[in-house]
Amino acid sequence: MASTQIKPTRMELTRLKKKLGTAVKGHKLLKDKRDELMREFMDLVRENMELRKKVEAGIRAANVNFVVARADMSEEILQAALMVPKQSVELKASSRNVMSVDVPVFDYTTRTPDANDIYSYGFAFTSSELDGAVKSLSDVFPDMLKLAEVEKSCQLMASEIEKTRRRVNALEHVIIPETREGIRYITMKLDENERSTQTRLMKVKDMMLEQAHHYSEK
Repeated sequence: MASTQIKPTRMELTRLKKKLGTAVKGHKLLKDKRDELMREFMDLVRENMELRKKVEAGIRAANVNFVVARADMSEEILQAALMVPKQSVELKASSRNVMSVDVPVFDYTTRTPDANDIYSYGFAFTSSELDGAVKSLSDVFPDMLKLAEVEKSCQLMASEIEKTRRRVNALEHVIIPETREGIRYITMKLDENERSTQTRLMKVKDMMLEQAHHYSEK
C-alpha cells in the first residue's frame, strides 16, 4: 500500500516524520485522558451506588408511611391535605468541565426557608404517618437530585471514554504503524536511489578516465 500511495521524496519523508511525532504525542495525551476519565468514572459509579441505596431507602420509608396514613385516614381527608402544596422548589441547572466533558450540576432553592412549610395541611385531622411520609420525601429529595446529576454524568463520561478509546486504538493500531511503514518505505527508496546514483557516477567516472587514457595514448 505504501508503494502506491506515498511518493518517495525527502519532502514527503519530512512530512511523515512530523506526522509521526504529532501522532505519538497525541497518543500519549489521549491515553492519559482515558485513564483519568476512567478514574473519575469509577468514582462516580461508586457514588451512584451509594446514592441509589439512600434514595431507595428513603422512598421505601415514605411509601410505608403513606400506606399506613391511607389506612388511618379517609380518602377525602388525604386528598384535601395534599391538594394545595405550601412549599415550592426552583431547580437550577449548570455544568462543570471534567476532562473536556461538560457534566451537569443541579441545585435548587425553596420558595421559603421555613422547613415546616413542607406540610401543606394542619395537624388536627391528619395522622403522624402522613407527616413522616412527607418528611421522608423532603429529606430524600436532595439525594434524588444528586443521583440524577451523577447518573447523567456517568452516561456522559462513558460516552467520552468510548470515543477516547477509539481514538487511542486508531492511533496505536492504524495511524502510527502506517506512518512508520511509510517512513521505512521512503527511506528504503531514497537509499536505493542514492546507491543507484553513486553507481552511475562511478561508471561515468570510469568512462571519463578510460576516455582520458585513450586520448593520452594518441
